[in-house]
Amino acid sequence: MREIPVYLFLGFLDSGKTKFIQETFEDPRFDEQRERTLLLVCEEGEEEYDPSRFAVKKFAVERVEGEQLTLANLMALQKKHRPDRVVVEYNGMLTLDKFFEAMPDGWLIAQVMTFFDANTFLSYNKNMRQLVFDKVQYADMVVFNRFKGNFSQEEYHKVIRAMTRRPGIVYEYVGGKAVYDEIVDPLPFDVNADLIEIEDRDYAFFYRDLMEDMEKYAGKMVKFKGLVAVDKRMDYGTIVVGRHIMTCCEADIAYSGLVCLHASSLPLRTRDWVIVTARIDLAEHKIYGQRGPVLKATSLEYADPPETEVATFF
Repeated sequence: MREIPVYLFLGFLDSGKTKFIQETFEDPRFDEQRERTLLLVCEEGEEEYDPSRFAVKKFAVERVEGEQLTLANLMALQKKHRPDRVVVEYNGMLTLDKFFEAMPDGWLIAQVMTFFDANTFLSYNKNMRQLVFDKVQYADMVVFNRFKGNFSQEEYHKVIRAMTRRPGIVYEYVGGKAVYDEIVDPLPFDVNADLIEIEDRDYAFFYRDLMEDMEKYAGKMVKFKGLVAVDKRMDYGTIVVGRHIMTCCEADIAYSGLVCLHASSLPLRTRDWVIVTARIDLAEHKIYGQRGPVLKATSLEYADPPETEVATFF
């Protein structure tokens, strides 16, 4: 089956998506391969495209809004235009799962860029945090348009990094100056310590950093408080220890645990709280279904629950 790269442009109305896509299509470098390009517009924006200025020669523009965003309709458009690539200006009020469910086989996400108006972003994040998170979690780049000198880069940076460390961040100032985010986020624990001690409030940061950069932790000793999960299908001496983590809001709370091998005689049960001290090895394990961090416990002891049982990034 022929693979078709999909370029997703996300953001709310008046965030700068249309302007960016227009400028991209005007750039001759975007048409170097003379690819047939299908532009899917999934919302009625305030700004219209001007195809007469496109440098792209082989293109089609189709509006696919609301209930039209279905697998059948996208397959029909693919058959009609036979695109080599698809560019999508997505509706900011729709969650991405709607598009993912409608994607035909062979369509592969190649790049995700998310745009926000810096003047309204903090308000949107406060009142529609789940929609904001939905637009950020898969992004390769987040662009803040209409940024002003009196705005704090750190404030915007902190919001994005609380959601994910995946995307680059660009602040495009009024007047056209673009500044790349180079703010360094120090971890709230010492990853180079002989024993990495994770405070209750820092488990979310530890888990994310571990899963994003496992090699850094290979062979390290770690100590943290976690919630036990056991299952009769697990081998004897195997448990999972972790915490529930809230990335965005209550709707996305999920248990994020680590495989733990131990020789403890404690009658451990699901929902027991323990303090575990362990070496982190990286190995294939059936619980992960792939290579992942496996704790080799040197100590396990019962513990009281933390003051706040759900770990967060804020």
